[in-house]
Amino acid sequence: MAVDIPTVRKIASLARIAITEEEAARIAPELDNIMGWIEQLGEVDTANVEPMTAVIANTLRLRDDVVSDGNVRDAVLANAPQAEHGFFTVPKVIE
Repeated sequence: MAVDIPTVRKIASLARIAITEEEAARIAPELDNIMGWIEQLGEVDTANVEPMTAVIANTLRLRDDVVSDGNVRDAVLANAPQAEHGFFTVPKVIE
């Protein structure tokens, strides 16, 4: 796929980037080279390559999924400007 100046102007318009004619003329060969590199990647034989998300195999250390309240209610309420009966007290907003 050859990238010419009208294609560069169309891409710039879609990306909402204002470019001059000189910039479009300078960018066109660069984008054409990039498209050539992408086409080269299509020629690589990947038939026997397993899909992967990273080069190094990563496994996450997981903790047990246990439901708890944290047992820190008093510590959390100590930061509240007002607390009543174990809950935050907020001003009434609906009259």
